[in-house]
Amino acid sequence: MPRIGHSRITRALRIAVSTCLLSLAALPSSAAELIPFKVGEASPANTFLAIWMAQAAGFYEAEGLKVDIVHMSGGRESGPELKSGRVNLIHVGMSSVIRANLAGGTLRNIGSLSNVIRATMFAAPQIKTDAELKGATFGISSAGSESDSATTLVLRRLGLRREDVTIKEIGPERLSQVRSGAVAATLLGEPHRSQAMELGLRVVADLYAERIPWLYSGLTVDLGYLRSNRDTLVRFLKATIEGNHLAVTDEKRAKEVLAHELKLTDPKIIDASYANFKSETPPNAEIDRTGAENVLTSIAPANASRNLDDYVDTSLTDDLRKQGFFAELEKKYGKK
Repeated sequence: MPRIGHSRITRALRIAVSTCLLSLAALPSSAAELIPFKVGEASPANTFLAIWMAQAAGFYEAEGLKVDIVHMSGGRESGPELKSGRVNLIHVGMSSVIRANLAGGTLRNIGSLSNVIRATMFAAPQIKTDAELKGATFGISSAGSESDSATTLVLRRLGLRREDVTIKEIGPERLSQVRSGAVAATLLGEPHRSQAMELGLRVVADLYAERIPWLYSGLTVDLGYLRSNRDTLVRFLKATIEGNHLAVTDEKRAKEVLAHELKLTDPKIIDASYANFKSETPPNAEIDRTGAENVLTSIAPANASRNLDDYVDTSLTDDLRKQGFFAELEKKYGKK
């Protein structure tokens, strides 16, 4: 047999190694190379659908992120949780930001998944008239949350002050508590709002029907993290916004994800929750400054800053618009 020269073998090995390296370079990044990013879910609701959809569709991985969802009980601890790094972003509204910043925090809403109040207040079965609510117990998710601030709005309409009632923190799952009579009244968003309607609970005030401008469901970060991890947050926003667009255009898939995440089985409740999402979610997660101003003027205490820039930062979504990212998504998914 003819002998193969040493130089030919060496050259063949080099070619084989180079080919292997090129093949490896073409492979997607491994999970170990993805940037860890933790999202706090303060309350499971249909306002979170964009994030669930982006995760299910692999949009975060495509942006180089490994997103983990951390379940929390309301937004009361937003400041410490973000400052400590336990989570990098929390899904809470501007009321929680105001409360946290008054306590020395430096939180900012960088995007919005709802620019109107999407909740209705229901009374317990034993409460037959609004007059019976004086001196009664109102359930909220946590102090300073949107359920807390919106409860203040309802009390004013009833001619009551917070001192006239008992405000009790009972966490995100409040339907069972009002249904059993453990609290006299509470605010509910989807899907619990539709479930309460089905159960025939009496409506005290339907704030959602009024479409009150409000930074109700914000994407919230610590200012220090924003300054040092701007690129990571841009990646997160891009994936989340695309999750929004996918959810709006692929109704079947969106309803499947919604039903799975919220453990829904009733088609009517799933349909109502999805319709609410599709109607009210800002497709590009942009903050409505009018809604943010409304929160500030309606519920911020006298010692809170009146400068909106102390609570919101729209620079990331502004840049994405200028760069044509939103236009690209509209071309891909259709204009909403």
